[in-house]
Amino acid sequence: MKYNYNIIIEYDGTTFVGWQSQRKGLSVQSEIQRALKKLLKDDIKIFGSGRTDSGVHAFQQNANFYTHKKILDKKKFINSLNFFLQKKNISLLDIKKKNLDFNARFSAKKRIYQYVIANRFGSLSLEKNRAWHIKKKLNFKIMKKGAQLLMGTHDFSAFRSSSCGAKSPVKTISKIDIRRKEKKIYLIFESKSFLQQQVRSMVGCLKYLGEEKWSLNKFKKVLKSKQRSMCAPPAPAHGLYLKKIKY
Repeated sequence: MKYNYNIIIEYDGTTFVGWQSQRKGLSVQSEIQRALKKLLKDDIKIFGSGRTDSGVHAFQQNANFYTHKKILDKKKFINSLNFFLQKKNISLLDIKKKNLDFNARFSAKKRIYQYVIANRFGSLSLEKNRAWHIKKKLNFKIMKKGAQLLMGTHDFSAFRSSSCGAKSPVKTISKIDIRRKEKKIYLIFESKSFLQQQVRSMVGCLKYLGEEKWSLNKFKKVLKSKQRSMCAPPAPAHGLYLKKIKY
C-alpha cells in the first residue's frame, strides 16, 4: 500500500545553496531526503511547496513524499528525523497523512513570505544573516504607500529575475502587510505564487522609496515599465522567510 505524507519544516537557510537539490553544495531537500532514507530504509524523494534561494529561511516550508511504510507513531517519527537533522539547522515541525493526490506545490492556495529589515545604526550580532541591516533611517510612511501600489494583479516583469522560468509575469498579490516594531520593519506578502526574486526585488525598490532615492511617481513608473533594468538591486536573501503555505 502507498501512503502520502505532508511534512512541515523549519530551517535556517544560511549554509544552504537553497531548497532544491543541486549537484554542488548542500540543499535543504537533499538533507531531508538523506535523513528519511536512514529512517525509512528506502530512497525517498520529497516535493516542496516552492523553491527558496540560497540564504533564504523558512518558518513553515511544506513538502510531501510517498512511501509504502505506514507511520504509526507521529511523535517518535518527528523526534527520530530531527535527530538526524539537528546539526543542519533543519527541524521537522509536523507530519500529516494526506490523500494520494495531494501535492505540496500544486495543491497550495496561498504562499506567504516575510521580509525583515533591521533599521538601526548599530551592527547586528544576534540577528546576523537573519535580517537586512540598513543604517539610514527609512521613511516608513512612504514605504507603506509604495507597498499598497503592489497590491492586486500586475505584470511584475520589472521585479523578475532574468533566470525566472515562470510562463507568465502576471501575478496577483492578495495581501501586503508592512509594520514597524521597535527598530525592525516587517513586510509580509501573500499570493498564490511569486516570480523568482520577486519579493526581494519589491523590497529592494521599497527600500529606495524609504531612503527617498525614489519618489512614489518613480516607483509607479518602475512597476509599469516591465523592464528589469529599471528595478532597484534586490534585497539580500538572508532577510527573507517563507512564512506559511495555505492549502
